[in-house]
Amino acid sequence: MRIAAVIVAVTFSAGLALAGGPAAADPVHGEWLTPDGSGKIRIAPCPGKPDRVCGAISWLKNPADAKATDLNNPDPALKRRPILGLPMIRDFKAAGPGRWTGGKIYDPNSGKTYDSKLSVNPNGTLKVEGCVLMVCQAQTWRRS
Repeated sequence: MRIAAVIVAVTFSAGLALAGGPAAADPVHGEWLTPDGSGKIRIAPCPGKPDRVCGAISWLKNPADAKATDLNNPDPALKRRPILGLPMIRDFKAAGPGRWTGGKIYDPNSGKTYDSKLSVNPNGTLKVEGCVLMVCQAQTWRRS
């Protein structure tokens, strides 16, 4: 009986190896610390859109900020939503491993939304670019 169990286990394991395991997470997925260290953004597949990435504010250094609301949002209906948990990046499409384009990034400090792209640098940091017309500014986020 033991030999049969071993054969079944080996056959099952070989089948899993041939079928492949779950796809590895993209290097952009995870939690990222903003340049000034005041907040963390969690990046993951968008809810309902697994081929795109989104991100929300997952932590704020200042406890008072965690109670703040999105006061600078131009939409009066959104001014009362909490900053903690706030969707900040959305709808990025894969452009290669660790590279995402075509998304939007929201700046709760200004209430503005910008065209954006994300790319993981060779040193493991994340380059976050926001653009208005042809002018882009970049930040470097560290993995948290």
